[in-house]
Amino acid sequence: MTDTGTDTGTDSGGGPPVLQPWTRRPARLAHAVVEALADRIVAGHFPPGSALPIEPDLCETFGVSRTTVREAVKALEAKGLVRARQGSGTTVTPQENWNLLDPVVLAATFQHDDQLVVLDQLVGVRSALESQMAAQAAILATEDDLRAIEELLVRLDGETATPHRFIETDLVFHGRIMEASRNRLASSIVRSVHTQARTTTLYSGAPDTRACELANTEHRQLMQHLLARDSEGAAQAMTSHIEDAWQRRRSPAGRRPTS
Repeated sequence: MTDTGTDTGTDSGGGPPVLQPWTRRPARLAHAVVEALADRIVAGHFPPGSALPIEPDLCETFGVSRTTVREAVKALEAKGLVRARQGSGTTVTPQENWNLLDPVVLAATFQHDDQLVVLDQLVGVRSALESQMAAQAAILATEDDLRAIEELLVRLDGETATPHRFIETDLVFHGRIMEASRNRLASSIVRSVHTQARTTTLYSGAPDTRACELANTEHRQLMQHLLARDSEGAAQAMTSHIEDAWQRRRSPAGRRPTS
């Protein structure tokens, strides 16, 4: 999410939160306003049922025109975060209305998911969809597909001592299996949510060489099922890998900050 330099606090009398002006002016004004307000809404500074600051106040805070503010409010409404009514102002909607597949909403949600509730749900979605795609890949993958996946596995073997490289190749490895499944819809859903999740250390953690080695052992077990055209085994191996890898990252040790 773009760092706009906008902060939210409360007034001295304990009233509703107020927005502090930007310390610098972003280039993409409307989008930056949307990101700033979405972040505050998801963080709970403007809880469901509360009203956003009125239009003149938003213009003054962000140093933008009424046109820009109106454009931003329309975008927030399209994302399900607010409801704007003529004469009634703009009200934050219940969380059930928020579009969690929208990149801005999803990024803000992950950023403030301190209890890992939504990230746990994400892992469940990944597990369900990627296990299905692993089963499909075991049946539909061509010899070229399998060869490409094996080559990535060998590459991962050589990168276990360099976790930052391993993580990037791991992403390609999973993507190649999804491609081999020929399930474009499931692949698109996983990619969209996973891309946003990877931007937060709450999800990515701080993997070390041992974690990479464990992950690649699981990759090899999955590969064996793919080569054997064992769809059920491939699905189970993918489920175990995704869930076990998440539990390793989810633990306090797995989420420790890098030095």
